[in-house]
Amino acid sequence: MAAPVSSSSAASASTATRSYAGPMLLMTTLFFLFGAVTNFNDVLMPYLKDVCQLTDLQSSLVQSAFFGAYFLMSLPAGKVLERIGFKRGIVLGLLVMAFGAMLFVPAANSRTFGLFLLALSLLGAGVTLLQVAANPYVSVLGPARTAASRVSIVGVANGLGGTISPLIGGLILFGGSAVLKAQLAALPLEQRLTQEATLVKPLYLGLALFLALLAVLFFLVRLPEIESIPADEEATLAAEAGTAGRRSALDYRHLALGVGAIFMYVGVEVGLGSFLIRYGESQNITQLSGFTQQLVRGLSVATGWAGALFGHAPEPIDTNTGFTKAVGAVLVSSYWFGLMVGRIIGIPLLSRFNARKLLVGVCAAGTFFVLASIFNHGETALWLVVLCGLCNSIIWPVVFPLAITGLGRFTKQGSSYLIMAIVGGAIIPPLMGWVATNGGGLRVAFVLPALCYAYLLFYSLRGYRVR
Repeated sequence: MAAPVSSSSAASASTATRSYAGPMLLMTTLFFLFGAVTNFNDVLMPYLKDVCQLTDLQSSLVQSAFFGAYFLMSLPAGKVLERIGFKRGIVLGLLVMAFGAMLFVPAANSRTFGLFLLALSLLGAGVTLLQVAANPYVSVLGPARTAASRVSIVGVANGLGGTISPLIGGLILFGGSAVLKAQLAALPLEQRLTQEATLVKPLYLGLALFLALLAVLFFLVRLPEIESIPADEEATLAAEAGTAGRRSALDYRHLALGVGAIFMYVGVEVGLGSFLIRYGESQNITQLSGFTQQLVRGLSVATGWAGALFGHAPEPIDTNTGFTKAVGAVLVSSYWFGLMVGRIIGIPLLSRFNARKLLVGVCAAGTFFVLASIFNHGETALWLVVLCGLCNSIIWPVVFPLAITGLGRFTKQGSSYLIMAIVGGAIIPPLMGWVATNGGGLRVAFVLPALCYAYLLFYSLRGYRVR
C-alpha cells in the first residue's frame, strides 16, 4: 500500500524543461515493487502455515513483522534521510530489502519461522524507508501542474504489482502437476515440508538480484536532490484562530478519530486479503462454479510463463478438485485487482461527486459484504469478500484529507500520526488469527473486519466533522 504523495507548491524553471522520463520510470518501478512485495504476503501466510506447521494466529505474524516496520521505522527513516539525502535513502532502502530477501534462503533451508519473520521485518523496513524517500520525488519529477497525473501513474503501478504478485506466487507455491503433488504427498511429513520449503527460494533470490540491480541504477542515474520539502501554505498561518489553545494535532477530535480510521482501513484491507485463502479452505468447496473455473484457468495459463523465469514451469491450476490454495491465490489477486480498478474509476468520480458521500457508500457496502459473507457459504461467501477490494479503493484518498482538514500548523504532525496508523495492518490480522484459533473459527474472526468497516462508516457520517 503506497503512502500519499506530497505535492510541492512550485517547481523550478529547470524542472519544467528537463525530461524526467527515465527517473519517472524508475519511480514507477518502485511503486510496482511496493504493491508486489506487500501483497505477496497474502499467499506467503498460508504457505508458511503449512511449511512451518503453524496455527492461524502464528501465521498472521507474517503481516505483523512486515507492517510493524511502518510503525517502528517511520520516524527513524526521516532522520536517516535528513542525514544521507533522499537519493541515497532510496539506494539504502533497496539494499535493505535485498538483504531481507536473501534471508529467505537460510530461512527456507532450516524452515525456521523466526528467520522468516526477520526477513519480512527487513523487507518492511526497506519498504518504509523507500516510501518516505520516494514519495517526495514523484512530486518534483516534472512540472507542478502534472503532479496529479504522476501520482495516478504510480498509484496504478502499485495496484498492478499488488494484483500480479499473489497470482504468480500462487502458481509457484501452490501449483505444479498432479504427479508432483502425488509424489510429495507420498513422502514422510518432514521430507515433504523440506521439499515444499525450497519453492520460495528462487522467488526471493530473483527479487534480491532485481533489488540490487535497481539500487545500482538509482545510484548511477541523475536525480534532483531534495534538501527539504516545500512548506505548505498553512505552515505560515501559525496564528490562525482554529489552532488557538491547541497543543497537538491530537487535540483535534476529527484527527484523533481519523488516526483510528486509517488504522481500521489498513487493518481490514490487509486482514481480508491475508485470510481469504484460509477462509476458502474453511468453506469445504468441492465443486467450483463455471465462472470461477474459467477465471482460474485463464489467469493461470496467462501467467504461467512467469514461473519459468524463476526455474519453475507449473501446469495450469486444477479446478476439478474444488477449492485449493492455488485457486485461492487467484481470488486474492482478484481482490487486489478490484482495488486497482476502483482507484482508476475513483479518479473521475472523486472529482465529480461529493467525496465524503462516496465514502459513506463504500463503507456501508463493505460492512454489508462482510456480514453477508459470514451468513453465507461456499463461493458466495468468498466472492463477497473479493468485492470488498473494490470498496477499499477510495477509503485512503478520502479519509486522509478529511482527517487533516483545518489542522493549520499541526498539519504535518497530523500527517505523521496518520502514516503511523498503518500499523493497523500489523495488529488486525493477528487479532483475526487469535479469534480463529481460540474463538470459533474463521467465520467468527471475520466479525472483526465488519467492525472495522462499521467504524469507518461512523467516521464518514460523524467522526470527520471539525470541532
